[in-house]
Amino acid sequence: MSSIELSILMPEAGLALFALAALMFGAFAGKDRVAGPVLWAAVAALLVAGFAIGWGGRGDGQGFFGMFIDDAFARFAKVTVLLSAAAVLAMSAAWLERQGLLRFELPVLVVLAVIGMMIMVSAGDLLTLYMGLELQSLALYIVAALRRDSVRSSEAGLKYFVLGSLSSGMLLYGASLVYGYAGTTNLAGIMLALDGGLSVGLLFGMVFLLVGLSFKVSAVPFHMWTPDVYEGSPTPVTAFFATAPKVAAMALIARLVWGAFGSVPAEWSQIIALLAVLSMFLGSIAGIGQRDIKRLMAYSSIAHMGFAFIGLAAGTAYGVQSMLLYMAIYAVMNVGTFAFILSMERGGRPVTALEDLNLMARTEPLKSLAMGVLLFSLTGVPPMLGFFAKFGVLKAAVDAQMGWLALLGVVASVIGAFYYLRMVYYLYFGSPHDEVAHSRTDTAQWLALVGTAAAMVIGAFSMFGTESAAQRAAESLVLAVAAAPADAAPAAPAALD
Repeated sequence: MSSIELSILMPEAGLALFALAALMFGAFAGKDRVAGPVLWAAVAALLVAGFAIGWGGRGDGQGFFGMFIDDAFARFAKVTVLLSAAAVLAMSAAWLERQGLLRFELPVLVVLAVIGMMIMVSAGDLLTLYMGLELQSLALYIVAALRRDSVRSSEAGLKYFVLGSLSSGMLLYGASLVYGYAGTTNLAGIMLALDGGLSVGLLFGMVFLLVGLSFKVSAVPFHMWTPDVYEGSPTPVTAFFATAPKVAAMALIARLVWGAFGSVPAEWSQIIALLAVLSMFLGSIAGIGQRDIKRLMAYSSIAHMGFAFIGLAAGTAYGVQSMLLYMAIYAVMNVGTFAFILSMERGGRPVTALEDLNLMARTEPLKSLAMGVLLFSLTGVPPMLGFFAKFGVLKAAVDAQMGWLALLGVVASVIGAFYYLRMVYYLYFGSPHDEVAHSRTDTAQWLALVGTAAAMVIGAFSMFGTESAAQRAAESLVLAVAAAPADAAPAAPAALD
């Protein structure tokens, strides 16, 4: 291993060493006593890694014969994943302690899942892609069933495991087809194999790869696990599922279609456009009938993944840029929304029914106002930042001569507005309950809620450099494909002999 390869792997290696050290420390020092310190140490480690990647001044590079790529695209996705995971852990600490779920294993598993996500977005080879994906998935299977004495939590973990295994099988089958017809698993090598066009075998391999990854972002029709897992998992776990893994999986799909099939965008953009339409409409329509906030947020995430797919389906650098911005804004909105959900209690027990929002604005006016801002942003109402996120992906579709897709996106957004605005109605004009839901908001939850709500308003005037960072990330992914010479394959492609 050269010094260059070691340097580009430093954040992942550092987090892996931290996870191993935290695991040993927790096992020998006593689980109950060290759970809190391990959690906050994990938050600090994630923030340090995010700062080192985003503001460390690192240049682009590759390692291990092109199997691991460190470019602006990977760095943007990694910073979003790391900050999202750190925010979710920090705002969940008090809730986990109150519910008796603060175990040192949780932050260790979250860190291991984040390492898998970081490997995913830097994957330059189908083998690296699969390794990162499985590292993430194996940790999340356990996290979903964290509440061992709850039937619903165990059911959520089992459903996620079974359907996740099915998606992994499809992904592996697609990878085997691509290897059989391209002769390599390296993304750059697959691109070279497309000089004569996309053969039937490679087309089927690409479709199976996209199907396997669509499970991870809960795109329709591969969404069936999402509502049950979101509802059955502990709320902090649901908050984590709704943020970092979605960002990583969407970035991985972009890496795959541009890195391996970037010379034939017309073929894969049709598949992604279909996934976008199905996801937007099912998420928007099915969410109307939900009475549990966590299930509603599951369908909300399905719809939002559809909107993110619009930017990717455009098949342009601006489309990738708009998708990255959308995912970053989506992660911020979900962090704030779940901070609010974590604070809802009645009689000392967490509640998540929509009716528990009734007239909360009378007792918690500032908190309800912040939640209202986030809900308007999720709807896409101007001048909230969520509006500009949706406008960006719709503009990318129009610029790519896909106006029909943008029009369908507008229709789906109008439909989905119903259940977001219904939550606002409950907050301010709902029917009173015998016992109103109270809130127990600790400092981290309060900062997450108010901070993200403020970002939705301030972001309309200044995005603090996020837009330019997303532009550089998109260009590093898309323009690298256009500028690649015919002999740009790695010196030793990762082919299986």
